[in-house]
Amino acid sequence: MTASAPARSESVLITGGTAGLGAEFARQLAGRGANLVLVARNGPRLEDTAARLRAGTGVRVETIAADLLEDDGVVRVLDRLADGASPVGTLINNAGHGLRAGFAESPLQEELDLLRTHVTVPVALAHGALQGMRRRGRGHIINIASMAGFTPRGSYSTAKAAMIHFSRWANLQYGPEGVAVTAVCPGYTHTEFHQRMKMDTGRIPGWMWLDAEQVVREGLRDAAAGKAVSIPGLRYKALAVLARTLPPALVAGMAARGRWPPAITGRFSPASPGSGPSAAAHPARPRIPP
Repeated sequence: MTASAPARSESVLITGGTAGLGAEFARQLAGRGANLVLVARNGPRLEDTAARLRAGTGVRVETIAADLLEDDGVVRVLDRLADGASPVGTLINNAGHGLRAGFAESPLQEELDLLRTHVTVPVALAHGALQGMRRRGRGHIINIASMAGFTPRGSYSTAKAAMIHFSRWANLQYGPEGVAVTAVCPGYTHTEFHQRMKMDTGRIPGWMWLDAEQVVREGLRDAAAGKAVSIPGLRYKALAVLARTLPPALVAGMAARGRWPPAITGRFSPASPGSGPSAAAHPARPRIPP
C-alpha cells in the first residue's frame, strides 16, 4: 500500500482492539505511524496491548475500557469521537461476537445483544464519527462485516448483511464529501474468535482459511481506494461470484450442509461482492496510513 498518512493530529479508533482482527488492525496501523484509540471491555488486557504498541512503535495509544452492550460505554466512545481537539480520522467498527445456537434456540436477550453489538452500536458510532469527519472534509469508517452477510443464515448473517448495505449506502452518500465507508467481509480467518465460541472447525478445509494479516492489509487497501465492500482473498472473491448467481434457496441449503464459508450461528454461509466509487471519484478523500 502506498497511501500517504493523514494529519498526525488525527487518530484511529478501533473497537474490540485487543483481540482478533482488531488487534491486527492496531498492529498494522501503529506500524504505519498512526496514533490509536483502543476500545475493549477487558481493562488489563487493553492496557497491556497499549503498552506493547507504544513500546514497539512509539505512537500514541489511548484506551477506553467500555462494554458496548451498556449505554454508558457507548456514550464514552461517542464523547471521544466528538472531541474536536483530538479528532478521530478513522473509525474501525470491529467489536463483535457470535452465538452457537440457532435463532429459536437462543435466549431472546442474547439475540438482541448480538444485533446491538453488530448493528446498533456500529451505526451509532458511525453517526458520531461522521459529524467531525464531514466538517473536516475527510475520514474513513471501516465496518467489519463477514462473508456470512450475503446468505440467509440466521441473525449473525442478518446483522452482517445490514452493515454491508449500510456501508454501501453511506459510501455513496458521504464519499463525495471525502468520507469513505467500507464493509470488510472476511471468510474464515485465523483468530481467537472461533476458539472463544468453542466452535468445532475441524471440517473446514485448509484452503478456506485466511490469515488476519492478509485480511487487514487488503481491507485497508480497499478502504483507501474508496471501495464500499472489501472481500479479502481471491478464493472468497470467486465464491462471492457463485453466491451472487445461484438461487438463494440453493445457497442456504449448501450453507446448512457445511459447503459454504462462515456463518457464526453454528454453521456456514457465503458471500457476495460489491464495490463503491473509486478514490479517484472523490479527490477530497484522505488516505489511510501507509
